Amino acid sequence: MVSPFSIEEILRDAATDAVLPRRQAGSSPQSLAVTLLADYTLRTRAWLPSAALVALLAESGVTTAGARTAISRLARRGVLDSGRHGRHSSYRLTRPAADNLAHGGGRIARFAAEAESWDGWWTLVAFSLPQEATAERRALRGQLRWLGYAPLYDGLWVSPHELDEASRAVLSTVALGATSVFRARQVDIEAAGNRAPIDAWDTAALARQYDAFIRHWTALLPHVRAGDVTGAAAVRARTEVMDAYRRFPTLDPLLPAEVMPAGLPRHDARAAFVAVYD
Repeated sequence: MVSPFSIEEILRDAATDAVLPRRQAGSSPQSLAVTLLADYTLRTRAWLPSAALVALLAESGVTTAGARTAISRLARRGVLDSGRHGRHSSYRLTRPAADNLAHGGGRIARFAAEAESWDGWWTLVAFSLPQEATAERRALRGQLRWLGYAPLYDGLWVSPHELDEASRAVLSTVALGATSVFRARQVDIEAAGNRAPIDAWDTAALARQYDAFIRHWTALLPHVRAGDVTGAAAVRARTEVMDAYRRFPTLDPLLPAEVMPAGLPRHDARAAFVAVYD
């Protein structure tokens, strides 16, 4: 399945697989282009003239050169189909990318919509790959990130959710080394080095991400409610709020409230997103 987004766009530390997930500042031109196409052409996979896509990206401050480079790279990655009509080129989402985006859109729509219960069990994925299998290791770690896992230790990744069929299918295509999957409960021991599964995420940094999102977008809400945000400004706001919010399901795979710090503003962030996006 073609992933429309690069994991590095969401997790700046993905190259080193550090424990702390951080969001890049701002949005990349490729990310904005995919968000635009997904919002307005996903169901029809309509062709857009390249000049129109460049003009739309310009509304978010992307230069003409930056927009054309982003479009070209997305085509090379298999995210966009290209076509020519006379002297003019057009682009549309490829079918695999559209399928991926449709799945992701459903995930975003459901994210934090209601409180979820947790049974106290963790899913653990342990793997060992040959030292020279750098590309395979990177692919497996990237897919685990997309599926909501985080590294508790180098070869041991954890998630508070069961491994569903979609996740099984993804892992079967990238887990080319020795891989084992377990469901387990944490056992507390009194030791200086005792590390809980939730420590695979930096929950304080996650809370700061939510707070920053809420501060930024709630400032726009009075203008939205007054009907002052129209035309190009409305397209820009709708695209940028989606581009920012879609990262949260990867940064925060609905980590259980039972093991999170009190007051995590997950639901407040969703409320701000829905108000602006709608």
